[in-house]
Amino acid sequence: MRVLKTNSHNRVGNTAYGNAQKLHFVLSTDSTGKVLGADSLAAFNKDDEVALGILPAGMRLHDSLVNVTTALSATTTADIGFKYVDGIDSNAVPQDADYFGAGLVVNAAGRLRNATTNPSVRLPKDAYLVLKLNVANNEKASRVEVTIDAAMEG
Repeated sequence: MRVLKTNSHNRVGNTAYGNAQKLHFVLSTDSTGKVLGADSLAAFNKDDEVALGILPAGMRLHDSLVNVTTALSATTTADIGFKYVDGIDSNAVPQDADYFGAGLVVNAAGRLRNATTNPSVRLPKDAYLVLKLNVANNEKASRVEVTIDAAMEG
């Protein structure tokens, strides 16, 4: 799994008057399909995963919006979910590879709302927001933005 460099400016909307947060993550690839800003220069191929960033412990996950501003290669789809940073699953809130969506069409520009029926969950520990590429390799420049709606609970 590739890991993108941390974006310290990805939190939007956190105020002293409440605990609502929007976390913004971006996946960009170059003209050959390689993930920009990742810790690996390997091509982004079918079944590869990219950790877009960290969802902090204590967050209650509510919703997501995927904005495909520049589409990936034809026929590609993606799953978006979370995996714990420490690599150890939780019985209380199991890791979920497609919590925010399975088979999302990322080969065409558009906005994709979270259409899963998953209940909101409170993360017991830090988790990576993970995008997994399905069906085909990405071989072109692309950009996908993922915004997570959450609330911080103590």
